[in-house]
Amino acid sequence: MKKGYSYIYPCGLFFLFLLMNSCLGPDKTKKAQELADTSRSDTTVQLPESYKDPLFFIEGQLCQHLRRIHQDKSGNLWMGTNVYGLMRYNGDTLEYFSRKEGLDGGRITEIVEDEIGNVWFASAGGLIRYDGKAFSSFTEKDGLLNSEIWSLIIDRKGIFWIGTMDGVFRYDGKKFTRFPIPKAQVSDTTTILSYDRITSILEDKEGNLWFGTDGFGICRYDGNDFTHFTTKEGLCDNNISDMFLDKQGHVWVGTMFGGVCRYDGNNFTSFTRNGTIRGEEIHGFYEDKKGNIWFGVENVGVYCYDGKTFTNYYENEGLETNGILCMTEDREGRFWFGGWGGLFRFDGKTFISVTRQGPWE
Repeated sequence: MKKGYSYIYPCGLFFLFLLMNSCLGPDKTKKAQELADTSRSDTTVQLPESYKDPLFFIEGQLCQHLRRIHQDKSGNLWMGTNVYGLMRYNGDTLEYFSRKEGLDGGRITEIVEDEIGNVWFASAGGLIRYDGKAFSSFTEKDGLLNSEIWSLIIDRKGIFWIGTMDGVFRYDGKKFTRFPIPKAQVSDTTTILSYDRITSILEDKEGNLWFGTDGFGICRYDGNDFTHFTTKEGLCDNNISDMFLDKQGHVWVGTMFGGVCRYDGNNFTSFTRNGTIRGEEIHGFYEDKKGNIWFGVENVGVYCYDGKTFTNYYENEGLETNGILCMTEDREGRFWFGGWGGLFRFDGKTFISVTRQGPWE
């Protein structure tokens, strides 16, 4: 994607799919949801020809666009999609969950788990909880003033921080409270979707909260004061797509137009600006068990950083997608990558597309 307007409508192929549910009309939303319903428990189901719209369907794939992967405490792999609802793989069976099971949130943008094992999903239609038996939704009727959620964390105190199209909300388990975030002064107010959208949230080792914004850089809250980080302070771009805290306490920042940079507590280092990393749009930070940092780059595949060197994996390694949004390493040490084209596995050398027929092992 390129800058050029104070307000940008998504026009690139990758970002079009990234924002799919926000752009669907009522008829296509219904059609996409019906598609998810038809594939509830049969991974080899034959879908009607009328659903084979390239925006929603890729022959044989688990889904058209996989946004989030999370392995819960029981070992289940949860996978959030754009228009196919949720998928869950328990090591033996792949299941699809949608409206039939009470899941009515559309696009899934984040998955987190609380201390007692409830799995929470941020969605385009509100906050969703799975207690092991059933789904429950929290929306405007419950006090969440904007149900289109883009980011979600649970902090060390058990407080939920929810980033929406209309700013930040706190949830203490009883009520939702708006948490106003001051905006930085920036000369270029390029915005993708909303001037108030919170695209990413993290808590650092000191308990500070970092809020990534749609055009106004990062706002850090230490419990009393707010500190802004923009391009003036060395941030590689003010449109934040993703943030990640590694085990050393460094904050990695992915952006829409400026690539990737890392904050060491004092300064930002831009790995894109210095030519180490190709591409501009960054998603899906992850740290594996060995301490390697992974992230996806639009039209460039994924990078792995071992502390000294960045290694790029893409088409030569079998990664047949122009956009990876998420990744995880499961208990068995298997690597899973999700994005446009569905789910991929990585064996350390090559990527394998996981279709409705597998392979899962």
